[in-house]
Amino acid sequence: MILNLDPQFNPFPNQKSIEYKSFLFSGGEPHIKIEDNFNIQETTTVTHRLQSFNDVGLLLITVDALKRMGVKIIKVFIPYFPAARQDRLMVSGESLSVKVYADLINSLQLDEVTVYDPHSEVTPALLNNCTTVTNYTFIEKVLSTLNNTIVLISPDGGALKKIYKVSEYLGGKEVVECSKSRDVKTGKLSGFKVYTDDLQGKDCLVVDDICDGGGTFNGLAQELRNKNAGNLYLAVSHGIFSKGLESLSSYYDGIFTTDSFNTITEQPKITQIKIADLLD
Repeated sequence: MILNLDPQFNPFPNQKSIEYKSFLFSGGEPHIKIEDNFNIQETTTVTHRLQSFNDVGLLLITVDALKRMGVKIIKVFIPYFPAARQDRLMVSGESLSVKVYADLINSLQLDEVTVYDPHSEVTPALLNNCTTVTNYTFIEKVLSTLNNTIVLISPDGGALKKIYKVSEYLGGKEVVECSKSRDVKTGKLSGFKVYTDDLQGKDCLVVDDICDGGGTFNGLAQELRNKNAGNLYLAVSHGIFSKGLESLSSYYDGIFTTDSFNTITEQPKITQIKIADLLD
């Protein structure tokens, strides 16, 4: 049984859905009423895109409601785990936010928590009974729409480990490493480098897990052009695109992401692939 808390997100379309009604009280608190016309002995999976504390709150009270109904086995599917980038303390006064969210989820004592392409190994390490889904099939599907000679681009050191695993999955795709510098106090980016002398007109696919404002990918695109890159494409598992897509579209011939976020509107250069089409 599936309980999809976001009506526009259904990663398991072939499974029967549990009916419910949710709303906000006038004070802003989320509330839910779950219909009792399903077999509470069956495993129940709750899915939700967590993009606000209210989303987290709705997930928490949903699991509580299911437990009070007598459901014994409860799993959760979270495509984008919130605060996953805040997985280490850079300066004094910050919160280790990913642990705060993980502690909330762990308090539910779930049988399984599935996360799609987590930002780092910290998230699954903090979550109890965590299963992760890689971006391998996502990148494979993206490449199926592009040419066979395309080069995979790792935008920074944090993406290296993942991209070489993707390359191995794809049979040894060529990888070019890149780097950048960031001021930890201001967040300002600089010093983009591409570690190859000449890309010889080859098309390039930049692969990463998250695109927020897009500064990393815009700066990198300029350096790739300086190294004689051909067409540029971007594939990110989680497309937040907080500053829109206009700037990115001026650098990239195509942008690919999943439906882990619901903030994307249809535009000529953006392709959104449903996670439902990437799961086995």
